Amino acid sequence: MYSYLKELRKANGYTVAKMSQAVGISKSFYSQLENGSRKLSYDMAVKMSKVFGMKPDEIFYDNHIDYKRKLNN
Repeated sequence: MYSYLKELRKANGYTVAKMSQAVGISKSFYSQLENGSRKLSYDMAVKMSKVFGMKPDEIFYDNHIDYKRKLNN
């Protein structure tokens, strides 16, 4: 679900460890967020988007729309 987040992280040279440190959570918790096994809170989405100088919608909103489309088809 958050494949764009993973692509963005890698494109900006962040490892899972570096990204988790930047947002103040453990590596395992970050990995679970990135692979969709944990629910992403709005506050965490804001923290992650700030790392990349973006708005949360720019990272997560399109993914949500794509997910909803798949459910409706």
